[in-house]
Amino acid sequence: MNITELKSIFAHRQPDILGSEEFAKFALLLPLIEKKGELYILFEVRSLSMRRQPGEICFPGGKIDFDDKSPEAAAIRETHEELGIPKKNIELLFPLDFMISPFGTLIYTYAGLVDLTEINLNKAEVGEIFTVPLEFLLKTDPDIHYVKLRPEPEENFPFHLINRGKDYNWQAKSMEEFFYVYDNRIIWGLTARILKHFLDLLRQYPQVLDK
Repeated sequence: MNITELKSIFAHRQPDILGSEEFAKFALLLPLIEKKGELYILFEVRSLSMRRQPGEICFPGGKIDFDDKSPEAAAIRETHEELGIPKKNIELLFPLDFMISPFGTLIYTYAGLVDLTEINLNKAEVGEIFTVPLEFLLKTDPDIHYVKLRPEPEENFPFHLINRGKDYNWQAKSMEEFFYVYDNRIIWGLTARILKHFLDLLRQYPQVLDK
């Protein structure tokens, strides 16, 4: 093989996230609703019968299935399944940034508009829903706390193969956790991270906020 062959083979290659084929992939929707000319963000409260994170606040979403044509389609399908809203009443507005969690998941997120005139909650997954005025959230700064992530090599880690061995200077990291409080409800974790990202985006465009 020579350089000419390499250039020909990979001329149209598009880069991806290294190792992404091993990631679990999810799609979430940040749902907006319009009431009396004002915008609100809709949140779910996970059913207490859920195995993972029962009773916590989240956005509709879930794992991207093989049959989903795209992450956008998965976000719409999950919203339809969890809230019982017809797909025709779910409009994707624009994509938010995708996220890579420390736990090997790739999460695609979208802002969308939902019409609640037809709704039938999937009680196996959703205990209840509530809304928060967008104006309130734009004026609210979250509380910020930190979680320290420390690397812990496994017991049989080959320290003899690396420089400084057991004295190797592993890089530790602190992860921000955001907390929003509204009407005695606590929004935190991944949901708060996506929410803050969305609010920060809006604040960059005051012409949108003034309308």
